[in-house]
Amino acid sequence: METYESIRKWKELNITSFLDDIVSLNAFHDQVMLKVLDVAAKRMDTYPAPCDFSWFITGSGGRLEQGLISDQDHGIAYEIANDENDLYFQVFGAEISTGLYEVGYPYCEGKVMSSNARWCMSYDGWTRQLQDWVNDESWESIRYLQIFYDARVIHGKMGFIQQLKSFIHAYQSKHPILLSRLIANVEHVKNVIGPIGQLLVERHGIYQGCVNLKYAGFLPYVNAIRLLSIREGIVETSTLVRMNQLIQFQEYAVLLKKSERNFADLLTYRLSLSQVESYSDTHYLHVEKLTKIEQKDIKRIIKGGIKLHREVIALMKKGVPNGI
Repeated sequence: METYESIRKWKELNITSFLDDIVSLNAFHDQVMLKVLDVAAKRMDTYPAPCDFSWFITGSGGRLEQGLISDQDHGIAYEIANDENDLYFQVFGAEISTGLYEVGYPYCEGKVMSSNARWCMSYDGWTRQLQDWVNDESWESIRYLQIFYDARVIHGKMGFIQQLKSFIHAYQSKHPILLSRLIANVEHVKNVIGPIGQLLVERHGIYQGCVNLKYAGFLPYVNAIRLLSIREGIVETSTLVRMNQLIQFQEYAVLLKKSERNFADLLTYRLSLSQVESYSDTHYLHVEKLTKIEQKDIKRIIKGGIKLHREVIALMKKGVPNGI
C-alpha cells in the first residue's frame, strides 16, 4: 500500500523527466495529487466517501501552469450536507492538505485548501458562498471569486463546479457592476520595464538581480484573460485554452493575436526555473544568467502582457455601468 512517503520518493525520482513540456509536467502533478487523494481517502474511517463529491484544484494548478514546485490550492464540493457528512469532509480535507504537504506541496499562505471550511462545503453551501461573494464589495470576496473561477476538477463530479461557475456568469450578465469590481481588483500590474526599455530587477535581498515572473509576467496575462472569460462565460481554466476560445470572438481576434505565443513562451521560461529549493524560487528569473536574445524575449513577453492587460481593462470599462 502506498504512503505519503512513498509517493514523495516516487515524485522526486520522476518529476525531472517532465521539465521539457508544461503539459506533461502538469499531468504529472495531477497524477501525484490523485495518489495523495487516494491514500487520504483510505485513511478515513469511512471508505468510500458517504456521498458524491468534487475535489478541485485552483491557482496555477487549476490553470495547468505549474512549475517544478507548486503550493497547495484546492477545495471540495460535496453533494449532501448533514452533520455526518460535514464532519467527514472536514476531516478528509485536513488529511488531504497534510498529505500534499508531506509529499512536497507547501501549504497555501492564503489558506485556499480543503482543510479550510471556506473551501470545503456542500454544493448548497457553495451556492450560498458564491452568492455572498458576488454581493460583497470587499477586495477579499472578489479575489475569492477569481480564485474559484480557475477551479479544475481532478476527481469526482465535474458538474458541481461547472454549475457553480455558470452561476457566476449568469449573475454578472444580469448585474454588470460585478465586472466593475472584478476589474478594480486586478487593475494594477507591476511594471518591470524601465523608461529606456531596461528590465528593472530586484535590487536587494536573496533575489537581487532577478525579475519576478509571477507578478510581472504571468499575472497581467492571467488576470486579463480571466476577466474576458468571466464576461463571455468560458469555464475552461487554462489561460492558453481560454485565449484560443476567446480569439474566436471577432471583438478579441486582433487583441489576442500575439498573446498566445507570448504566454506559451512565458510557460517555457517557467520550466527553465528548475534549479530551485523553494516555491518562491520558482517565481524569479535571474536576468544576468540569460543570453541577450533571451533578455530580449523576456522584455517582449512582459511588454505584451502589460499591453494586453491595459487594453482589456480599457475595453471592459466601456461595457460596465459608469466605468470604474
